[in-house]
Amino acid sequence: MANRSAVKFLSLLGLSTVLLANGAFAAPWDPTSQAANTSLTQSRHNLTQSFSSQETLMDFFRNNYGEVCVYCHTPHGANVTTTNAPLWNHTINTASYTTWNTIAGTSWYPGPGSLICLGCHDGSVAIDSVINMPGSGAYKESNKDGTGDMTFLDNAWTGVGGGHLPLGNCIGCHTGGFGPDFRAFDLGKDLRNDHPVGVNYPATGTANFNIPANEKAGKVKFFGGDSTLNKEDIRLVYSGSSYKVECVSCHDPHGVPSAGTGSVFVGSFLRKDNAASALCLTCHDK
Repeated sequence: MANRSAVKFLSLLGLSTVLLANGAFAAPWDPTSQAANTSLTQSRHNLTQSFSSQETLMDFFRNNYGEVCVYCHTPHGANVTTTNAPLWNHTINTASYTTWNTIAGTSWYPGPGSLICLGCHDGSVAIDSVINMPGSGAYKESNKDGTGDMTFLDNAWTGVGGGHLPLGNCIGCHTGGFGPDFRAFDLGKDLRNDHPVGVNYPATGTANFNIPANEKAGKVKFFGGDSTLNKEDIRLVYSGSSYKVECVSCHDPHGVPSAGTGSVFVGSFLRKDNAASALCLTCHDK
């Protein structure tokens, strides 16, 4: 714990020095100006921020597990009750979300393909809140739900880090003044100003909607050039008894190369560039 306290103090001291010297975070604080955005480790979803020369300053605000994947995935002891995402490790918020009551007469609510994203992007769950930390003896199955067990996060992890901020608190600095503007990524729990998720996709013959030609029965329907499901293919996720639009329909959290392997990712972790509304028009026939 002494090591962690020292890290917290030095991190805060370093952060204060930057603020006093510059009055605001300079451009290098923006991950897009430091990361190549050609792989997951070189993107904003690398919460260790190993791509940044300033990564230690963020150790005051989240546990630095030193592993890129662990903030979302674990090889053992994963969450299998709240979500069917592969080997899911991050805490899922079980609080209620505010949605439009009906769309085309059908009630809707975020499904697993959206809840895994909202676990960070609703702004209420600590970004470092996981079930199974790296190493041994730092596991808590009950941390799969909620907003993060602060005692567990602070005491079970003996490495550097602390603070355990949710994205909603990160916005205190990340407003485009002190740091890169993250406000668009903090969706909150009122989803009425966002594209619907968890909603059934319209049936064949519905006006103004295109119908995907490809299907992996009981798993996914997708728009693609052939029967192979690729990262860039917009998809509908099977949940319950129907195919639905979820966050993962349009976004890939691991990033999609814009022009083949090794190229810069499509912005905002989209599966497809939306220039000239190309992504929107994949589903919407306008």
